[in-house]
This record gives sequence, structure tokens and C-alpha cells, in this order.
Amino acid sequence: MSSEANSSSSEKILAAATRIAQSHGYAGLNLRALAEQVGIKAASLYHHFPSKADLAAAVARRYAADSAATLDLLATEAGAPEKALGRYPETFRRSLENGNRICLCSFMTAEYDDLPSEVQVEVQAFAEVNLTWLSEVLQETGFKKKPAELRAQAIFAAVSGAQLMARGRQDIKLFDSIIESYRLAGLFSAEN
Repeated sequence: MSSEANSSSSEKILAAATRIAQSHGYAGLNLRALAEQVGIKAASLYHHFPSKADLAAAVARRYAADSAATLDLLATEAGAPEKALGRYPETFRRSLENGNRICLCSFMTAEYDDLPSEVQVEVQAFAEVNLTWLSEVLQETGFKKKPAELRAQAIFAAVSGAQLMARGRQDIKLFDSIIESYRLAGLFSAEN
């Protein structure tokens, strides 16, 4: 198999595994069903990823990298840190818009104790991507480092929680109303 075909198959596997994990978590990542969805034999998965843990770690690693790129683009498009901060919930809303899924790493965090250690590391890395970005944006608005870190944790937890509530009720409008209540309460405010 050529390197290009191998890469293409790996990409298809990662994309399908991400969709499954966003809907069913690590426990719901069934390799036989994944192989069928991708159109390959289950044994072929092991050519690309030696174990379920390796696959899940790769999925979470890529998810964190994609999230970092999305957040950087959001900051660039927004122009001002206050606007970037206000647009942050959009990154979580997209999962709900896409088949009522939730953030892959939020789902896996709920399963944290049952995850292999290599997957736990990648799930933590995703949280750090978000917390670091939020903290840096908040510092650009005038927050000192420690208050920015604390506010970043509150925002990350609040937006993740809003997504979880909306998914459980299959109601994206609930997500929007919760986020609006956070705005009214000043959570996304640049004031410290």
C-alpha cells in the first residue's frame, strides 16, 4: 500500500472514529463497526492503529490540534480579544449542530477513569488548549494572569456544561439561551 493511500485510509479512520466518539465516547468506539463504516476489514484497522487505545489517543490528539487551529482562526477573524471571547461558545455549538454531538473530549472526560493512560493524556491536552487560549485572550483584555486562568476555567466549564445540557435535551436553543444567560451575568465580559 502506498504511503498516500495509507495516509488517506488513516484520515478516513480518524474522521469516522471522531464522529463515533463524539456520539458514544471511548466505550462506544467499536472497532468492528468503525471498520465497516470506513469500508475496510476490522483487521486492517490494526495496520493503522495497533490498538483501540492508540486509535483513541490519535483521535483526541488530532481533535486538540484541530481545536487549537480553530481557536487561532477565531481570534484572527474576530480581530479584538473581546470579540474572540464572545465567539468562543461557537466552537462548542458546532458539535451540537452536527448531529447533536458533543465535544469529543468532554465525552471522554466523563469516562476518564476508564480510559487508557495514553488517551487520558490527550484528553487533558485538549482541555489545556482551551484553557490556555481563553487565559491568553482574557489577559489581552486586561486580566492579570491568575484571574485570567480562573476565569478561563469558569468559561470552559460553563460552555461545556451548556453543551451537555443541550445535548441531553436535544435542544440547541437551550444551549443558546444558557450562553446568553452567561453573557448577561458577565462571564464573557472583559472586565475583571
